[in-house]
Amino acid sequence: MSEAPDASTLKRTFLKYQHVLVFAAPVLFILGVVFAAPTPADAGTSYWLEYWWLFPFFILGATIVNTVGISGSALFVPFLIFIFPVFAFPLEPETIVKIGLISESFGLSSSALAFIQYGLVDRRLALTLVGGSVPFVIGGALLSFVIPEPIFQFLLGVALVVAAYLLFKADLSHEEPDDAHADVDAEVSADGGTHLPDDDDKLGPAGVTVTDDGTVTRVDRDGNTFRYKRSGYLERFGNYSIGGVFQGLAGFGIGELGIISMLRSEIPVKVAIGTNHIVVALTAVLASLVHVFGGGLIGGHAMDLASTPWNMVVWTVPATVTGGQIAPYVASRLDTDVIKKGVGVLFAAISVALFLISVGGL
Repeated sequence: MSEAPDASTLKRTFLKYQHVLVFAAPVLFILGVVFAAPTPADAGTSYWLEYWWLFPFFILGATIVNTVGISGSALFVPFLIFIFPVFAFPLEPETIVKIGLISESFGLSSSALAFIQYGLVDRRLALTLVGGSVPFVIGGALLSFVIPEPIFQFLLGVALVVAAYLLFKADLSHEEPDDAHADVDAEVSADGGTHLPDDDDKLGPAGVTVTDDGTVTRVDRDGNTFRYKRSGYLERFGNYSIGGVFQGLAGFGIGELGIISMLRSEIPVKVAIGTNHIVVALTAVLASLVHVFGGGLIGGHAMDLASTPWNMVVWTVPATVTGGQIAPYVASRLDTDVIKKGVGVLFAAISVALFLISVGGL
């Protein structure tokens, strides 16, 4: 009689085939939307195919934002404000944020699983940051129902200016971790080698160990070694709290502010990006739920399932999931400095346009 597989084996099997689950999720989502979501009575094939052209835009955006570890809505929301009306019609701010959050929830969850598989996520940091951010995310999401559109646009512009500044300031280059720690045994292996730190609770084939003085040694799937301490909780809490308000309000902000506090507290770049994905993904899911169901709680806009443009999200969700899976491979092979600067310039230009629009609307 064969023994039942232990929890560690199940985790590793799950992560080995995580792409199957990741791509099954949007399929199930689309099927649920098509057959169960409240849609117009005359919804037919033309209704569902109307916004097919969103797919390439969102897959490109998801790949870019997940590569540099920021929120998907940082690109999706400006796209829906400025580009989407050129091809279709203007959208209400709350609808724009909701589409961005729903889409990035799937995309970031997809990318987060891929980063976990690579062994680049510090779960303790991630859970601490998510727990501290929750009330701020909820507060920001509820605030979005009652603020006037010009104020929303102005605050969105402020968030983009801050995001642009932080991106220019951040060093997101992908240094070779073993070069930074030449004293680490070069023979360490991420596939079960004798020098691999052993932690039964660690997801994936990579290993992690923590010494008595709090030094974390992490080995990713490729055998790269990272050493750091988890100090700096207070600064990270401040950044993630402020970012959480913007995450709920505009659909992004927590990733941009959070990644800087990670780097300032000397968390290795790749671990910071991987861990940040977990935080942004979970807070995006939370903010999405508040945006879908929370309007009636405070007497704000009537945001419910029927108001969601389902014929748009059936294209944006699979696009962001695909981009989320591509991102870790791009991040491991591409110096993100050029992408970082390009996104920063884009944010700055969009923020100027948003300031002009908000002033004109006041």
